Amino acid sequence: MISFEVFVFFTIQGMMLSLLFIQSRFTLKKTFLIIAAALMLMLTADFVLYNMIGAELFLQLYSLTNHVPGMLVLAFISRNRGWQLLFQLLSGVFFCLVTQHFAGLIFYISGSQPWALAAAYGMLTALIIFLLLRFLRPLYLEVLHSLRHGWWLMCMMLAFHYLISIYLIPGYAGEALRPTVLKAAISLLMLGFYVVTFLLFFSVRQGMNAVYSADRLSLQLSALQSRMDAVRAAEESLRVERHDLRHRLQTAAELVMRGDRHNALSLIGDAQSRLDEQQPVHWCHPPMLDAVFCSYFNQAQRQGIRVDAQITLPRRLPAPEAELAITIANALENAISACMALPEADRLIRCRALGQPSLFLEISNFCAAPVPLDENGLPVSGQKGHGLGTRSIASFCKKYGALCCFENQERLFSLRIIF
Repeated sequence: MISFEVFVFFTIQGMMLSLLFIQSRFTLKKTFLIIAAALMLMLTADFVLYNMIGAELFLQLYSLTNHVPGMLVLAFISRNRGWQLLFQLLSGVFFCLVTQHFAGLIFYISGSQPWALAAAYGMLTALIIFLLLRFLRPLYLEVLHSLRHGWWLMCMMLAFHYLISIYLIPGYAGEALRPTVLKAAISLLMLGFYVVTFLLFFSVRQGMNAVYSADRLSLQLSALQSRMDAVRAAEESLRVERHDLRHRLQTAAELVMRGDRHNALSLIGDAQSRLDEQQPVHWCHPPMLDAVFCSYFNQAQRQGIRVDAQITLPRRLPAPEAELAITIANALENAISACMALPEADRLIRCRALGQPSLFLEISNFCAAPVPLDENGLPVSGQKGHGLGTRSIASFCKKYGALCCFENQERLFSLRIIF
């Protein structure tokens, strides 16, 4: 017969494993306070109910008394909804059941030795937590908003395993041969399904990386082409101005000969101003970064967004120019998109880029509402397909050891990257 202490372990383990899949909409401290309070209430109710109705009946009601309240608490905490939320909750319960079934199998094989059961629970729980934190959770969070179909099928499979394990196979794992073997076998089959799910996530991430690489090449070509077009247009304008300059100089010489110095100087000054206007703007030495700044600043100005930029970048950079260019392009694209939700008078992007003593980049823009940040300090997008740009920026900073900071100050949103 299962003791109350084992039920306590099951409850805490299930909540913790489910929590590893959840993206909380609260701060880390508040999240743990909510979970701790919920566990205290659930365990207190369990203690009273266990002593009133006994272990056998309590086990039959365990899903209603623990799984349902636990899932409701986690659903309240989670930022996700729908099938994705259900997948998160069922995944936590699934790994909890896997631990129970394989620990029960080890307990039965050992001849019902209590130390074997305790050691199996400890080692299996630690192994599952390690695998979730090291591999599955990061991969799952990457594809959470990219994989739009198929969640319902994965939920149905996990729910099917849940119903079979708890209601269709009587007995406890570790108590008798038949339930021990059957429950371990079906959990092993579901682990195979989960490996397939893991491979699906991996293929989705590979696809996302391929799209990212294609977008990077497209950006490079687009930005360089835009820069080349601007240079060609400036050269053509200069050619026309040089052609007309001869006539202006002749006119200015005639005015000087007549003693009309004021109009002569005015004509010469006007010609100089027109020549200066045709000079292409260069923002920095690295050509790809110069092309990106030029392309996105021009795009912003065409959208009625004021640009306040101070850029002094060296030729030598602490990261590959192409990858830094795509990172800046993502940040500027996000800033432009945020500004478009504002009245034209409020549209402003500030950009600061310094190369000494280390590379410092800051891009700020006003936004219509404060942008929520997740537990990792990354902006959260409520729309599917959005948020890839910020994750790309964070990935770039992690890859090259740069400090990445997103910050909200009232309606001013800022990104800072420091090498």
